[in-house]
Amino acid sequence: MHIFGLDLLKKGMIFIFHIVKPGETLGVIAKNYRRPLSQLLAANPSIINPNIIYPGQQIMIPGLPNPDTIPYTIIVSRGKRNLTLLKNGAVQKVYPIAVGKMLTQTPIGEFVIVNREPNPGGPFGVMWLSLSKSGYGIHGTNNPASIGQSVSKGCIRMYNQDVLELARLVPNGTRVLIQP
Repeated sequence: MHIFGLDLLKKGMIFIFHIVKPGETLGVIAKNYRRPLSQLLAANPSIINPNIIYPGQQIMIPGLPNPDTIPYTIIVSRGKRNLTLLKNGAVQKVYPIAVGKMLTQTPIGEFVIVNREPNPGGPFGVMWLSLSKSGYGIHGTNNPASIGQSVSKGCIRMYNQDVLELARLVPNGTRVLIQP
């Protein structure tokens, strides 16, 4: 099931839709998409009480292009420990990756890249691509020997040169499908 709807052009801003899942709050959705709660409320004037949303409800997320308008899709296979970059449905490249260990597995589902940070420091290598799930991303590594392993705290690690290549190709809003 796709969690994204159609773009809307409203006052010059681009929106995508997020479909509320059971247990989600507007605060969690704002955190996942790195948007202030006030921005989500402004984009969704029908929400009178931010504490009352329901599963299946469409929430507009401002500032990200609709993934359907982007020619790229990223498919992550936790089991194969690889990341496949598709362009218009055709495989462009397959990259080796590291994924989460047993107690901190990489989450399965459909996400988008919401922002990026070059040279984030620490163990994240030369680039961080945030996913629409707070605390998770695709990033480089300061430990290249970990690639091919299940060793992370849930993120997707890539060789530094690979994450830089990926970041040059895919814009924010790119769909990321994480599979078992």
